[in-house]
Amino acid sequence: MSTALSPVGTPAAPATPAGPRPSLLRAEVHRFRSRRLIALLLVLGAVGFLGAVLLASTQYAKTSPEVLAEAQRRLDAVVVEQNAYREQCLSSPDVPQGVPADAYCGPEATAENFGGPENFIEHRPFTLATDGLAGALAVAVAASAVTFLVGATSIGAEWSSRSLVALLFWQPRRLRVMAAKLAVLAGAAALVGLLAQGGWVVAARVLAATRGSAQVPAGFWGDLLGTGARGVLLVVLTALLGFGVAHLVRNTAASLGAGFLYFAVVESAVRNLRSTWTPWLFTENALALVQHGGAKVYVDEGYFDAAGSYQSTGREVVLSNLHGGLVLGAVVLAVVGLGVLLFARRDLD
Repeated sequence: MSTALSPVGTPAAPATPAGPRPSLLRAEVHRFRSRRLIALLLVLGAVGFLGAVLLASTQYAKTSPEVLAEAQRRLDAVVVEQNAYREQCLSSPDVPQGVPADAYCGPEATAENFGGPENFIEHRPFTLATDGLAGALAVAVAASAVTFLVGATSIGAEWSSRSLVALLFWQPRRLRVMAAKLAVLAGAAALVGLLAQGGWVVAARVLAATRGSAQVPAGFWGDLLGTGARGVLLVVLTALLGFGVAHLVRNTAASLGAGFLYFAVVESAVRNLRSTWTPWLFTENALALVQHGGAKVYVDEGYFDAAGSYQSTGREVVLSNLHGGLVLGAVVLAVVGLGVLLFARRDLD
């Protein structure tokens, strides 16, 4: 038999048999699970959660009618004292003419302003109806901080090691590569959020049974479920935000520095210098997204009068859950979208 020759006279290479290509999504899952820093962050997060629950168990205790009665007496004394100060303010000649009493001296104090007699006990009981919702919010914020780091290091490490560039030799479609990475990160963040909220429900039930009261009003479990679900959404969004920032700057440490600069400097400056922008800050909208009923933000609209004196005026703005979700979603979409667009178009030098 004759052997087929190539145009230069050498034997042609045998055709490689067609077979199924390895799954890019499966490869990304394996890559994500193999990163030791991500595993370390998740372990530290779990340890921190358990430590916080143990610490909380030392701050709450069941109470007795005698202790509650003494706390009620302390509360009543504080209310009387505060209202006495208010009466002195109202009778002062310094009260401006035409200014409502509540605007200058504050409203009349009531027991509800101080949170009830439980706040006047050294170790108050754990109340599932109120502490359960507050704990779900705290868990969502803590888990979001962890997943921000996870999202940042998941892509930052690939830029530092240049493994992202090497990956494109196997899968040159850049948008498909980014879609796989984002899908794996979002799924992992959602799982972390679900585990954190589920762990808190168990911990809250234990604390209520051993350190307080498990009585809840009608509709409580629906409110807790909604708060937990929105908390999971916040965890996913912050993970994608960490990914997006690190992808833009191509470095994990730089993305953490950018996050610190924004939360520690930019937001603080906005609250002090441009209070009307406060409803659009990331932190306020994160609280509005997760917190049951949204979040209230005070906007200072003060001005300097003709004499140069600052007249403090303002209003309270209620940020709904929807408002918080839309603002955070728009921010994450802009950051991640810009990073993906640049990745698809620019040279990877």
